[in-house]
Order: sequence, then structure tokens, then C-alpha cells
Amino acid sequence: MHLYSYRLKNFRRLKDAHIELAPDISIFVGSNNSGKTSATQALQNFVSANKDRFSLYDFSSSTWKAFNEAGDLDLTNGSPDDLNLPSISLDLWFDVAAQDLYLVIPLLPSTAWQGTKVGMRISFTARNPVELIKSYQAAKAKGLELAGELPEGAEYEPWPKSLTDYLQRELRTEFEFRYSILDRNGFDDAFKEVGGYVPDELGGDPGGATIIKSLLKVDNLGAQRHLADPSGEAGGRAEDLSKRLSRFYKRNLDQRQDDHSALKALSDSEKALNLHLDGVFKPTLDRLAKLGYPGLNNPELKIMSALDPAHVMSQDAKVHYVMGQGEDAVTLPDSNNGLGYKNLIYMVVEILDAQANWQSIKENRPPLHLIFVEEPEAHLHAQLQQVFIRNVLELLKLDDDDGSIFSSQMVITTHSPHILYERGFKPIRYFRRRKSGSEQLTEVLNLSAFYEAQPDDRDFLQKYLKLTHCDLFFSDAAILVEGNVERLLLPIMIEKVAKSLRSSCLCILEVGGAFGHRFQSLIEFLGLTTLIITDIDSVALIVPAGGGGAPVVEDGDADEVEEFDVPNDEVAAVDEADAGAVAPSLTKKKYGKACLPNEAGAATSNQTLIKWLPQKLTIDELQNATDPEKTHEMDDGAKVRVAYQTRRAITWNGAIEELCGRTLEEDFGLENPQWSQVPARKQIGLVLRTVPATPTALAEGLHKRVGSKSFDKTRFALGVMTEEVTSWNVPAYISTGLGWLKEQVAVEADVPIVAELAAAAGVDVEVAGE
Repeated sequence: MHLYSYRLKNFRRLKDAHIELAPDISIFVGSNNSGKTSATQALQNFVSANKDRFSLYDFSSSTWKAFNEAGDLDLTNGSPDDLNLPSISLDLWFDVAAQDLYLVIPLLPSTAWQGTKVGMRISFTARNPVELIKSYQAAKAKGLELAGELPEGAEYEPWPKSLTDYLQRELRTEFEFRYSILDRNGFDDAFKEVGGYVPDELGGDPGGATIIKSLLKVDNLGAQRHLADPSGEAGGRAEDLSKRLSRFYKRNLDQRQDDHSALKALSDSEKALNLHLDGVFKPTLDRLAKLGYPGLNNPELKIMSALDPAHVMSQDAKVHYVMGQGEDAVTLPDSNNGLGYKNLIYMVVEILDAQANWQSIKENRPPLHLIFVEEPEAHLHAQLQQVFIRNVLELLKLDDDDGSIFSSQMVITTHSPHILYERGFKPIRYFRRRKSGSEQLTEVLNLSAFYEAQPDDRDFLQKYLKLTHCDLFFSDAAILVEGNVERLLLPIMIEKVAKSLRSSCLCILEVGGAFGHRFQSLIEFLGLTTLIITDIDSVALIVPAGGGGAPVVEDGDADEVEEFDVPNDEVAAVDEADAGAVAPSLTKKKYGKACLPNEAGAATSNQTLIKWLPQKLTIDELQNATDPEKTHEMDDGAKVRVAYQTRRAITWNGAIEELCGRTLEEDFGLENPQWSQVPARKQIGLVLRTVPATPTALAEGLHKRVGSKSFDKTRFALGVMTEEVTSWNVPAYISTGLGWLKEQVAVEADVPIVAELAAAAGVDVEVAGE
């Protein structure tokens, strides 16, 4: 049995979010403030059945208006039949094998039930909406009456100002937990109710809280671990590793209180106790070794006593690190080891501690143990992050003989691309932020669904993201660029023309024109605002008549010929007999030699422009494409925009012509004609041997120069980076694209970042609905 999924409604920004979990490990990713931590806290809060864990700020921001409108209702002549106050709910769906069916008998909707999914809904809802509103109105009337005794002119509005103001104090009194059985037949494939389905409330014994606790135990290892804080500035939460291991020993390991030989050894010699502790902790340290510690050239972990023999069971053990071997060995206290390894050891001990507590339950032990681990990457270098996620499931392997009904699931929340590198697409659950009016919402996407639905692109994308350690899943927006030159220069260009983008979380991903379109399915699945900066890549379209035979190569070497794909119904055959006739019999392979964009009949070889945006083939079509044709709006309102070289007025040697370059380097030279042709900037690589007479001659010279084998693109980029940034202009197509992205990011900007900054400053700020 495992927890298949859960749906949260009206919990902070998770107004209606369905989260599917893998049977073994799931990884929650997304940009900051996307709801990952909320998704973990909500499950723990509901399963604990502790009302003190909830506050009014846990309700989605949109519910506050509904609360206050209900508080203004006139109930003197009775209450509306449909009066309902907002509630927070959690739907839990368990996948149950036939042999485990007896565990969930209280949750079966009927004796005729068939299938593998059983569900329960837990609602945090008003005990009695009518009485709640009456209590609020009475409190408000009393407050106004007492305030009326104040001197006239006093600007004071007594509590409660509104129903939400009332509930900030009285929520735990007025609200309660309710439990219902869910019938899978009343839900669609996305686990949403259909046909006005209403679940049956659980009544009698055992109660809903007892049932859920008999099925599921939830533990959470938070991100704020405050390891060995000697100053105590963590407000009492500081806890060094030695104390944590000592508590682990006392609570879970064999303390051997009846082992009188061990007790005698304690009284006789501290050395005997050290041997005792070594034996006790050996299994834990052996499992820790599987996660990469101590590894190469790191000190060995050793547990040493710091005990008074008279108080053997009440003193703390101390963690030491052994440097050297034999008689030359030196032991150092745990405070002398790095934060990364202390964090790794701490996490391992916490996970093992949680599992040991679960396994130690003698009566009604829940068959399912769910462990949340937040941001395990803290202080760990990239390779150690990968070792951790690669081997962490080994910690959850059960070594008892209790049978097959017991299982563990783990959920990792992370901002580390290195962890994603190790696990791939399938376990990823992507928290996508979106807006509905002024409301901040989150939708949770299961990338295993993308993996199954995109067999053509998934392997390419997964391998590519592994190679690049892509941070696409943690970004507010993405910029897909043509190559290394764009990737190097783009941060400087952003500084020049779109400075506010520096405050956004951008992913700049080098994809190339030949492969950029293969990211379309992933970008649209994620709903990520994206700017594509690519080259127009003009070629002279040369196709043999009838589509047969070898390609015709004119006035150039075969190495200059480019090959590209385009649907047959989108291209006309260019031959001597009929330069414009459509030839459906042609193969999909077209060939052409690189040429200037202003050459008659030129086409693009860029697959991104042909297959994604703006889906045009010829250069004339691309030059005449409108902004709407260059932009695609996705279902959730996020947009994708393409930017490529376009004609504009180029001034050179007193003449003005409408031109554009074929690549970034060519277009950069046209955008900065005088600057790029100064002999002192010869190291950049754009200076021509002879001064061109006209703008067209300049474009031709730059085309030949950039296309030559001697041109070094990386040297060009590094040369531009060393120049004074105010001395050159950003190519127009990039400047326009960055301006568009700046507007999009500004529209999608999230207000609650104030709360994050306040938290970092140590100020307690709560934001409703987040």
C-alpha cells in the first residue's frame, strides 16, 4: 500500500492542487514561494488532527472576501439555505493491493467496491456557520457599544472589525475536523468530483482521526536545522550533532541497561564505554558510509563518551572526528567538522530516528510511513548531493520481519539541479505558480505524465538537462539562446537594456537553433514564460527538380551546405522550370548554402523558426511576421516569444539601407558599424581588411568574415565583454525581446517576496493565502 495522491483545497496558495506521489520517492521542485513547503506542512497538520496547527492565514486569500461577506449577512429572518463558510480540505487517496485490503475496510464506500484506490477527506470546517456568524455579530455589537463610551472624535474601531478579524482569535473554537469516505466512482481521472458527488461523512467508532493515524505516519525533517550554533542565536532551537546522536541512542538503540558487564566496564574505564558506543552506533555509521561519508580524505566519525560513570544513562555522548591512524591519531570535537558533513550526518540520524520510532510502535502500527525532507542540499557540494539522493532510499529499507504490509515513502523538496540530475523526470512534481486575477495560485504537475506522453523528446531532454544541470524548474522565466556567444553576452545585455530582469530568477539555457524546438513540449507543459533568442540562419534554397538526386551546391564548398527539415506542404521547389511550384513529391530533406538574409528567395534552416515560432520558412515571411505570430500564449496565460534578426535602418559611410545579419555576430557588427570597424578592436574579429563602400558591402564583408574558418566566436564574445559596456549597442532583436520579457516578468511578479525578506531579517510576517 502507498499514498497515491492528495488534493488540497483552500490551503494558502494551494487553492485546488492535486499532488501525485511515487511509491518510493517524489521530488517537489519549483521557484520560491510556489507552495512546496505548504504542501508538506498541510499533510502533517491534517494527519495530526491538531487544530492548534491551523490559523486564519492558512486559508487561501480568496476565501477572506467570502468570510467577510458572510459576516455581513442579516440573519434576523433566518439563514440562507445554501449558507456555507470556506473550509480547508485534504483528500487522501491510497493505492491498496488485494492482500492489504483488510487494512482499509473502514474506508470502503460499499460492499460492492472494486478497484485499488480508496480515499478519505479531512475537512477543517465551521462547526455551525449560523451560530458562528451570530457570535461574531454579537461580539461586534458589544465592541461598538463599549467603544461608544469613548470621548467623541476618538478614531478607534473595536474588535472585531470583520469576520476574518474575529476568526483570527476564535478560529480554533469555531472550527473542527470532519472526516468523509470517498468513492472513486464519484471522481474523474484528475480526482475531481463529478455529477454533484457528495461524500459520506464518517461517524461512530473508530473515528476518522483514529483511522487515518492507523494507516499513515508522517514525519518531517525541516530545512532549518541550526547545526551546532554556539551563540544560541537560533532562539533555543540550536542543537549540536552530539546531542542529537545522544538522544537517538537513548530513544532507539539498545542501551543495554541490563548488561552488567557493560555497566562494570563503564565504572572501571571510559575506554570500555567507548567500545560499547562503537558497537551500538556501528550499523548507523555503516549506513552513513553508503551516502558518501567519510569518503576520500575526510576524517572518520567516532562516538566517544563524556560520561560520569555514576550517571551513565543521563549524560551525553560526544561526536569526535579521528585524524590520522594508530598512535598518531588525533580526535577533534564535532564543532571542528564542516557544515556540509554535519548536515549529512544529521539528516541520516533524523531519518533513521523517525523510522525507528515508527518501527517501535507495538500496537496498531501504521503500515505506511511518509517522510518529508526539505532542502537536503544545504551545505552539500554537488557530488555529495548526488550521492545522497542516489542512496537515500537504502536508509528506508526495512530490516524487520513484520511482513510486506509495511512500506516507506519519501518526499524531497529541493532547489538543487544536481538532485534532479541524478533522478531524472519521473519523480519530479513541479509546482507551477500562476495568477488568477489578483490571486496567487499554484498548480502541481507530475512530470512522469510528461515522460509517458512525450516519447520522442523525453530522452533527448532528460539527457540534455543532465549535461547542463539545468535550473529550468526553479526559474521565474527562461531564455533559450542559440549558442555560447549569446550565453556569455546576455547578462551584460540585460544589464544594458532590461536592468530589472536582474532581480528575476532567470534560466539562460543554451539550446541552438537545431534543437530549440525540441524544448517546446517541456516549456508548454511547465507553462513557463520563455524568450527564445535565435538566429535567422538564412540559406539559399536549392532543391533538385522532382526531389531526386544529390543536392545542388553552387559557388561554395559542400561544407557550407546546411540540411534542414520542413513539411512538404510548406515549401516550394526551386528549380529551373518552375521557381514557385509546390512539389508534394519532394522528400522532407531540403538543402541550401548559407547566404545573406536579403538574398532573393532565401529561406531559414532554423528548425525553431520553422517548427515552433513563428512557423515560417522563407526570410520574407519571417521579416513580415507580426508580434502575435512571434508569440504563443499557453493555457495558463504564460507566453513564449521568439526573437531573431530583423531588418532595420543601417547607416554606413553616409548611406542608409534596411539590413539585418544572419547571425548574432553579423548583426552585432551592423548594429555597431563604426565601433566594430575600429582597428583598435581587431581582437574582436569583425574588422574587415578593406573599408566597405556601402551598408550592403559591410553586411557582405561581415558575413564572409564570420563564416570563415578563422573566425573564433568565443574570442568575439570575450572581446566584447572586455570593452566598455556603454560603448556598444545591443542588437535590436535582442533588445526588443528582452523588453518583452521584462514586461511579462513584471506582470507575473509576486508581492509576497516582502514576507521572504522580512523572514530573512528575523521579522515574523504572515501573508494570507500563501
